[in-house]
Amino acid sequence: MASGLHHRGLQVVALFEGAKGALVLVAGFGLLSLIHRDVQRIAEEIVRHFHINPASRYPLQASAALTSQRLWLLASMALLYSALRLIEAYGLWWSRRWAQYFAVISGGLYLPVEIYELFLRITWPKALVVAVNLGVVGYLVWHIGYRLRGHSRQMTWRGRVDARPSAIRLEKSATRGSSRVFCGAARASSHFRGE
Repeated sequence: MASGLHHRGLQVVALFEGAKGALVLVAGFGLLSLIHRDVQRIAEEIVRHFHINPASRYPLQASAALTSQRLWLLASMALLYSALRLIEAYGLWWSRRWAQYFAVISGGLYLPVEIYELFLRITWPKALVVAVNLGVVGYLVWHIGYRLRGHSRQMTWRGRVDARPSAIRLEKSATRGSSRVFCGAARASSHFRGE
């Protein structure tokens, strides 16, 4: 595991990614609930209830194009996206290196599009989304670099991770035999020398 503060940072990112996955999963189930229903009528009710300008016609035009096949496709895509976000959240929660790389790549893919959209029309929600995603990707890139510089993880003689940068921690169970401690220390030192 990463050291305490860095591990907490990864857990915050994991909660954020997990929340996105859960939200998209709920939206996907919402799309499934619309199959074989009058989507046009539901869109008209939403426009009336939220006092959306009916002259804009966007919600009504979008609902007219939704068929059962398209709803299944959108729900399937939401399920796939949600599964990826939840797997990523699991990996980040447990400080898995693959999840950190995956999060940087997946978050970095959205940034150019989000920045382009922000420059087309600047709004607070768009600026917030860009700022949060820049913060998450920036933190993960910094965290990966921090680990690559060797500040966060080093192997102990039993192959477990020690969060202290320069310590070779010999556990209490090593007091069973001095030869075992000696062999373990030799293994750990060969690991640090790169053998």
